[in-house]
Amino acid sequence: MMMQLKAGNENQVVIQTYETAEDCFKTNYYGIKQLTEALVPLLRQSDLARIVNLSSQVGQLSGISNEKAGKVLGDCDSLTEEKVDNLVEGFLEDVKQNLVEAKSWPSSLSAYIVSKAALNAYTRVLVNKYSNKTPINAVSPGLPTRTEEAAKGGVSGLYFEQTELSTFE
Repeated sequence: MMMQLKAGNENQVVIQTYETAEDCFKTNYYGIKQLTEALVPLLRQSDLARIVNLSSQVGQLSGISNEKAGKVLGDCDSLTEEKVDNLVEGFLEDVKQNLVEAKSWPSSLSAYIVSKAALNAYTRVLVNKYSNKTPINAVSPGLPTRTEEAAKGGVSGLYFEQTELSTFE
């Protein structure tokens, strides 16, 4: 898969391969999961701890037309880490088999979009596991990076578009 991005006055072509998609998920999803799980025992010892996952507007479910992904990631009541992981693995397999468009995944920046949607889902999974003591949210900072609202107060399980409360969908 190839996409064109403008960087300043230069045009750059970015080719999404299985390896680049996998790297994207290592950063945007698996890395955050590993760090969070490592830090949760320490965070739970403090009444002031907050978890704020840096997401993106493109990670909202409305940007993903894959029907299975919408059902799995949108079902907050039965959402589990295993279901999110399985969906991610399925997406990566579709990338490997060159089935991204055939399976109705986003045709442009698909790994980034799906990784951020998976991160949003993982945020909701964390809420079910830990929010009785630690507020947990996802935020899309937009261009001016401001995550203060998501870190304030005792609210949990929310998604912020810049400083405005939004939906995961």
